[in-house]
Amino acid sequence: MTAAPQLLDEMCHLTAQALPPMETTERFRVLKLLGEGSYGRVVLAVHRERGTPMALKLFPRGSTPLLSFLREYNLALAFCAHPSLTRALGIAYATPSHYVFAQQAALFGDLYDVIPPEVGVAEDCCQRVVSQLCGALSHLHALGFVHRDVKPENVFLCDAACGRVQLGDFGMVKPRGTRVQEVWYSSPYCPPEAEVARGSQDGAAEGVGDTEGGAKKKPRVWASVEPSTDSWALGVLSYAMLTGSHPWAQTASDCKAYLRYRDWFEASKGASDEWAEPKDDGTRDRLIGDASSTPVAPQFACFTPLARSFFQSLLDPRPRLRGRPEDGLGYLEGAWLTEEERARLEAEREKNRGKGGGRGQR
Repeated sequence: MTAAPQLLDEMCHLTAQALPPMETTERFRVLKLLGEGSYGRVVLAVHRERGTPMALKLFPRGSTPLLSFLREYNLALAFCAHPSLTRALGIAYATPSHYVFAQQAALFGDLYDVIPPEVGVAEDCCQRVVSQLCGALSHLHALGFVHRDVKPENVFLCDAACGRVQLGDFGMVKPRGTRVQEVWYSSPYCPPEAEVARGSQDGAAEGVGDTEGGAKKKPRVWASVEPSTDSWALGVLSYAMLTGSHPWAQTASDCKAYLRYRDWFEASKGASDEWAEPKDDGTRDRLIGDASSTPVAPQFACFTPLARSFFQSLLDPRPRLRGRPEDGLGYLEGAWLTEEERARLEAEREKNRGKGGGRGQR
């Protein structure tokens, strides 16, 4: 374990002994609900004495282990100095029913709210957001942490034009190398290496035990937490921003859309050395050429060779060879959409103008 995760553990033990009891209304005036989920809810509040707006994140005590709450709070407080990460504000307390901490408030919602379905956002807006997320994830990875939950709902807007965004929600963060139970879920954001856990059951002891129908339970699969998980999610998020849709419904061996992408990927990389280590004598220009030299998966045909290489880097089915978020920065200085696709999307946006913000793809 690297220094930062060790320090985080020490901070959690110290703050566990000094978490003050307090009622939210004593210090804050709650204005509105900002969001809610399985973790609890987030409300916009104003500090009664200072008049400072902030977001309060409330975790039900009955379903939230104290250590989990303290890990998220201390991570956001001490290790999220990057401008594209949501920071905690040094206020944490316990009410009779909730654990609570204060964080920077995102007054313009989240990325999900501004991605029009089947249309997406403008290319320059997408690249602006991707640039910031590359920096945020690179910062976390350099400290030894993996976010593990990159998606539009966790990217918060600091202005209406996505000029500044912040990646937040650190409840799933783990130190790199941590052994966790692998979980497969039906989503394009789930990386392909997780499919080994498809159908596994919680509580299956070493894969032994019968279900009611007599079938054997699939054994639990344990895996190491790695930054490549965030790279995959960043690639899918970038696609969703550009198109307002997803490249496939789920990352699975029985999903036709994913298989078409996998076939294109393998053909462009060379079937004979499908799982070989990449050679170091190439350049980005050569990779761009490779990505466009074979028939392209239909859902990627609207992109330029530059964008296709960007996606093939982050969406490499081989986690060990998957590109890092910071590698994505090298693909930002050029067009990602073909002229035809750009014109089509602009026409669609013109039709939708004046109808209010679109809803993105969850």
